[in-house]
Amino acid sequence: MEFAKLRHRITIQRRTAVQSPTTGAMEYTWSDLAEVWGNVVASSVRDFITAQASNVKVTARIIIRYREDIQEKDRILFRGKIYSIEGILPDPDSGLGYLTLPCSEGVKDG
Repeated sequence: MEFAKLRHRITIQRRTAVQSPTTGAMEYTWSDLAEVWGNVVASSVRDFITAQASNVKVTARIIIRYREDIQEKDRILFRGKIYSIEGILPDPDSGLGYLTLPCSEGVKDG
């Protein structure tokens, strides 16, 4: 992976619980975990058809540098769109260079 190709600024968000000061009830909100450089690639038609056959709606692949703190329940914000992480794939060589995140567009409750 040529890291110079990581040209898109993306925000990784995590769902967090916050206690309401008025009611005391737990409320859930999305908080920014990190802002990183990535490469956002829309899925090809072939990828889209394959995803439909397996009942997964992957609409994009996002490639970022390796991070240990990424979870499938996190989401990505890019150019005002929300992408739900459907999986975390380490690079095939060392597993520590970069991560490929198959994503679907839309809101995920966590």
